Amino acid sequence: MRVNFTVNGRPQEADDVWEGESLLYVLRERMGLPGSKNACEQGECGSCTVRLDGVPVCACLVAAGQAEGRDVVTVEGLADYAKHRADTHPGDSCASGDGCGTSLQQARRWQARGTGGTDSQTGEGGGVFPRATLSPIQEAFIDAGAVQCGFCTPGLLVTADEMLERNPSPSDADIREALSGNLCRCTGYEKILDAVRLAAARQSEAV
Repeated sequence: MRVNFTVNGRPQEADDVWEGESLLYVLRERMGLPGSKNACEQGECGSCTVRLDGVPVCACLVAAGQAEGRDVVTVEGLADYAKHRADTHPGDSCASGDGCGTSLQQARRWQARGTGGTDSQTGEGGGVFPRATLSPIQEAFIDAGAVQCGFCTPGLLVTADEMLERNPSPSDADIREALSGNLCRCTGYEKILDAVRLAAARQSEAV
């Protein structure tokens, strides 16, 4: 079957999709957007989290056909989505099909790029990411040291971004509840919680 849907704000279509094919497979293998990670494939770890019509879902559990006519935001489009939301829909999310977000071609080109002069042993000097390409929650994860192996990070970023959109001043209990479906095997979670607290604090200062 053919699936027509919106990915990071742009209309897309996937052809020859079979009935049991997951949204995660379509995003990674057909559209070249590998940010959403394929880990447990049972909806237990949250590594494949994307937003479907604004709601965080495990893409491994969503049949691709269920995305027909709907809006998907992946981690590759998170920075532009956050910028557009702040500029055009402050305090709200983009409506499905309104042509907002990151093009598929732009999302495919996203990569972590050094800025030159970075010490390969310490990581100091030029920084790891060009900050202009990052959303506030992505910046906070870097500044708080919340990224280690990075496998869980895309799902955590998408989930945390949605939570902060919905609840700009979350309590620690709110943060823990929102991220309870995202598993991390490296960090011990404390730095992740610090990152979300930092993003919330910066968001309140900006207002």
